Amino acid sequence: MCSKREDVYRVVKAFASKGEWMNPEAKLYIKCLVRDFEQNGLNLTVTKKEEVQRLRAQIEELSLQYIHNLNDDSSCILFSEAELVGLPPEYLKSLDKAGNDRYKITLRSHNVLALLELCQVGTTRRMVAAAYGKRSGEVNLSVLESLVDLRHKYARLFGYSNYADYAVDLRMAKTSTKVFEFLEDISASLTDLATRELALLKDLKKKEEGELPFGIEDLLYYVKRVEEAQFDLDFGALKQYFPVDVVLSGILKITQDLFGLRFQEVADAEVWHGDVSVFSVFDLSSGELMGYFYLDIYMREGKYGHTCVVALQNGALPHSGQRQIPVALLISQIQKGNGGHSGLLRFPEVVSLFHEFGHVVQHICNRASFARFSGLRVDPDFVEIPALVLENWCYESFSLKLISGFHQDITKPISDEMCKSLKRWRNSLSELKLKQEILYCLFDQIIHSTDNVDIVELFKHLHPKVMLGLPMLEGTNPASCFPRSAIGFEAACYSRIWSEVFATDIFASKFCDDLVNHHVGMQFRNKVLAMGGARDPIEILSDFLGREPSINAFIDSKTKYSQ
Repeated sequence: MCSKREDVYRVVKAFASKGEWMNPEAKLYIKCLVRDFEQNGLNLTVTKKEEVQRLRAQIEELSLQYIHNLNDDSSCILFSEAELVGLPPEYLKSLDKAGNDRYKITLRSHNVLALLELCQVGTTRRMVAAAYGKRSGEVNLSVLESLVDLRHKYARLFGYSNYADYAVDLRMAKTSTKVFEFLEDISASLTDLATRELALLKDLKKKEEGELPFGIEDLLYYVKRVEEAQFDLDFGALKQYFPVDVVLSGILKITQDLFGLRFQEVADAEVWHGDVSVFSVFDLSSGELMGYFYLDIYMREGKYGHTCVVALQNGALPHSGQRQIPVALLISQIQKGNGGHSGLLRFPEVVSLFHEFGHVVQHICNRASFARFSGLRVDPDFVEIPALVLENWCYESFSLKLISGFHQDITKPISDEMCKSLKRWRNSLSELKLKQEILYCLFDQIIHSTDNVDIVELFKHLHPKVMLGLPMLEGTNPASCFPRSAIGFEAACYSRIWSEVFATDIFASKFCDDLVNHHVGMQFRNKVLAMGGARDPIEILSDFLGREPSINAFIDSKTKYSQ
C-alpha cells in the first residue's frame, strides 16, 4: 500500500535526485523504491494510472479464471485392466471403478504422468496424453489470448513495446532478445545428443510395438525403459540407505565445512510442534551469531503442503549499527518412521532437502544492509542458482557417502557402484525432455513479445521444429493447459533453465575438482551469498568466476555424460 502513496513517492523521488548519503547499496535501494512506485503508475497521468489499475484487475481475474478452468475439469477415461498393463497393483488400487469393472483415469497430473511412464499399451498412452492435452480447450485458449492482449497493453502504458520486455527488464536476463538467444543456443547445442536419444527410443519402440510411429506420448515410457536397461538402480532398495537423521547430519556437516559455519541445536526452544527443531548459526572463525533456522520437516495433518524455505525475518543493518538477525524456516513433507525409527527418504527427497537447505544457507549468509536485498529477496533469475549449485553434492561419491547409511547399520554407506550409477542416471536421456521444456519456454516468450499471434498455429509450428520432427499430438491444445504462462511465470518460463545452466557453470568451474575446498566455499559465501540482491547478479557471478557466466560448462556436461 505504501508504494501506491503519491506523497511518499514525491519524498523518495526528491531524496533520490539529491544523491545524498549514497553508497552503492543505498543508491540501488533508492532506485528500487522509485521503481516500485513507478510500477504502480505513480509517474503516469491520472488517465493512465486509472488504466493501469483497470488492466491489472482484469489480468488478475483472467489468470485465476484460467487456473479455475483447469482445476474444475473433472474429465476421466475408462480402461479395462488389459489396457493398463504395466501399471503397479498399488496404482490400480488407488483408482475408482466404473461399470463393467473398468478403471477410471482422472486427468490429474500425478495420474497421467505415472501412466505415461509405466503403461505398456501404446494406444492407452496416446489416448490419455491426447485427453490431457485437450483440457479446458477452447475456453482457456480464449482466456490466454485475452490475457496476452491485456498484458501488452499494460506494458505499453509503462513505455515498453511488449509485455516480455516489461517482465524481463527487471530480471538478470534484461531483455527478451537475450532470452531468445539463450534458449536457441541451448536448444541447438542439444540437437545432436537429442537426435541420438530419439533414434534409440524409436528403435526400442519398434522392437516392442512394431511399426507404430513414435509420438511425443511415448517419450516418458521409453526413457524409463532405457533407464531400467542401462542402470542397475533399484530406487526402493536405495531408500534403505537414506534415513532422515543420517541425511540431515551429512547435509549439516557438508555445508558447515564448506562455508565456515557452525550449527548448534537450540535446546528447549519455543516451537509450534514437537517435531520442529531450531538451530543457531555461528561464523566458525569469529564465533559471531549469524542467524537461526527452524526445521519443520515431517508430514502431519493440516500442515502447509509444500516443500520450501520461508524467510521469517530478513537480515539488515539498521542505523543503530546492531545487525538484525536473519531467521529462516525449512518446511518439507517427509514421512515419519514407525516405532521411533528415523524415516527413510526416497532419493528425489534427498535432493529436494539438500536444495532447500541451500536456500537456508543463502538466507543466513546474506549480509546486505537493507532487508529489501536480504534473504531470498534477490533477482528471480538468480534466486535458485545457489541451491541448484548445492544439489550437485547429491551426485558425488564423497558427499553421497556422508549423507547415507544403511538404516539397520548406518556405518555402511551406499556403494561406489551405486554412486556412479546415480551420477550417470542424472545425466542420461535428459536432452529430449529439456528440448520439450525449451519448446514451452519459447512459446511463452513469443506470445508475450509479439502481437496477434495465432496461438494454436504457433505451437503446431514450434513443436516439430524444436522436437526434431515429432509433431504435436493431434487434437491437443497445449496452450490451454499450461498454467505457468497464465500466472506466475508469464514471459519468465525460461528462468528455471537459466538458473540450472549458470549453476552448472559455477559448480564445474569452481567446485567439481575439490568438493571440500574451504577456500572456494568461503569465496562463494563472501562474494555471492553475502551480496544478496545488493549488486547486479551478473557482476556478482563475474566477480566470483573471474569472467562472465557462460553456457559452455552446461553444454560440455551434457556431451561428457552422453559418451
